[in-house]
Amino acid sequence: MISNKKTFILSLLLICFSFLNGFSQSKERKQLEQRRLALREEIKEINSLLIDNKKKKQSVLVQVEDLDKRINATQNLIKVTNQEANLLTREINENLNKITKLRKDLEALKEDYAKMIRKSYKSKSNQSRIMFLFSSENFLQAYKRLQYMKQYANYRKQQGDEIKAQTKLLQQLNEDLIEQRKAKETLLAENRVTQKKLQEDKKQQQILIASIQEKQGTFENQLKERQKEVSRIDDQIEKLIREAIAAENKKKGSTPSKTFALTPEAKALAADFTSNKGKLPWPVKSGVISMRFGVHAHKTVPSVKVKSNGVRIETNANEPIKAIFKGEVMKILAIKGANKAVMVRHGNYISVYNNLESLQVQTGDPITTGQILGLVGNATSTRRPTLYLSLFKDTISLDPALWIYKM
Repeated sequence: MISNKKTFILSLLLICFSFLNGFSQSKERKQLEQRRLALREEIKEINSLLIDNKKKKQSVLVQVEDLDKRINATQNLIKVTNQEANLLTREINENLNKITKLRKDLEALKEDYAKMIRKSYKSKSNQSRIMFLFSSENFLQAYKRLQYMKQYANYRKQQGDEIKAQTKLLQQLNEDLIEQRKAKETLLAENRVTQKKLQEDKKQQQILIASIQEKQGTFENQLKERQKEVSRIDDQIEKLIREAIAAENKKKGSTPSKTFALTPEAKALAADFTSNKGKLPWPVKSGVISMRFGVHAHKTVPSVKVKSNGVRIETNANEPIKAIFKGEVMKILAIKGANKAVMVRHGNYISVYNNLESLQVQTGDPITTGQILGLVGNATSTRRPTLYLSLFKDTISLDPALWIYKM
């Protein structure tokens, strides 16, 4: 009886451990599933841009850049889907091990229970039980025998309940196993289709790249002209920020021209902004990054260096542009080749939303997180709805991708 009790406790611990382990894996699987769905949505947005570009008969260079976005997103999708499928494989193997262990435990329980039933049947008559009690030498022995009979009956009931519980758990594990195998097959089937699309995109991209290489000089000039436009806009914004800081500080009787003289309220707002690093919302409901922060070689024409003080987000026509954090409209300005720009101050941080076609705010307006500032305009070089988002701490440019959630 003691041995079976130990088996019961070990089985219970195994079930508890399996539950906690399963919960952890379920959480990881949910995160992978969310990432996979987000990548599918991103690919959907890129496809929409590609269709729009074909209608506008965009240049070969733009088509290659768009295909590169889709290829990168597709490769990430394949990677995440494989991770999810591998996790399912681990879960399936663990379930198989649990099922094997439970079956062995269940067989042992049933065998022990059968022995008890047979023993109970042989001595089932009330007379034999009464005689067992009456044959006691004294009252204490009779009491102990009575307690033994109760414990034995309770133990038999416990064994029966344990068999039911183990059987139910075994059935649940078998059902889970079937669902996991179905889910894995679905993921693998999706990946086969995605792999095929990826190969088609790569072939198409190679054809376009070959045509670019034939006229590399022409495309180099196109990229250099585009970079000149980006640099000119970045320089304008930096100059305007320096001027705005100097003007603001002059009002307060402060001389530094590169950093804000902060009030206690502005310091608190800046601290709040800092504490939200990596958690700030996107300025658009949906969009694709077409240019990232910093200096890097162009993927198609490596001889050309691309530099940006912010990020470019291609989005939908007339997309509302939203503030990434609370603050105040510091300045509204018109930039040649980039429509209008709204500068929102958050203490000594400034977020700049450039290339807005129409505005819904004015200088001095208090701003809340997620408030609509205006509608996006089309980029001069690509003729596509594009937001130029920059972020500064005083006059130092920051990478928005480090501040905005999953950018």
